[in-house]
Amino acid sequence: MEPFNKLEGVAAPLNMINVDTDMIIPKQYLKTIQRTGLGKALFDEMRHNQDGSEKPEFVLNKPAYRGAKILVTGDNFGCGSSREHAPWALLDFGIRCVIAPSFADIFYGNCFKNGILPIKLPQEQVDKLMDDASRGANAIISIDLEKQEIRGPDGGMIKFDVDDFRKQCLLNGWDDIGLTMRNEDKITSFEAQQKTQTPWL
Repeated sequence: MEPFNKLEGVAAPLNMINVDTDMIIPKQYLKTIQRTGLGKALFDEMRHNQDGSEKPEFVLNKPAYRGAKILVTGDNFGCGSSREHAPWALLDFGIRCVIAPSFADIFYGNCFKNGILPIKLPQEQVDKLMDDASRGANAIISIDLEKQEIRGPDGGMIKFDVDDFRKQCLLNGWDDIGLTMRNEDKITSFEAQQKTQTPWL
């Protein structure tokens, strides 16, 4: 998993509440276990017409937001089914941070496990960032995970909270496998001891 320390990029405003995981990545794309290639299907039904052409009014289809790295959105983002493909699709599109007043619990945890920083903020602060994000290509927001700070295009700063363990995992790029591999020496030692003590297994 790619470490997350500082992020600077365009923020896209998705001013919607209750965006569920089927809206983020529709069920027909869940057949794959590959984490790549799903970015093209992100928000598929909102981004594309039935013939596959783009809907120009959708925020991520607008030229200013095609390279967005941050998504500012509404309450209860990521609700619905617990599909891990949702953060995979966001990450493959290029989104590394989602800012909202609240998230569905499973989606929130899946973000950290896949290198995305989900930030919970009070509604009034989300509204301010939503307004900042409406500036198009000038909607540059900077996020410093170590300092837990967000800086908007006008230089204003917002502090955010994050669980310390999850913070360290993101800073170091540790997913579940990475955390396990930190104990590789202990695992190898245990396996060798077990082989000696219980050779019949």
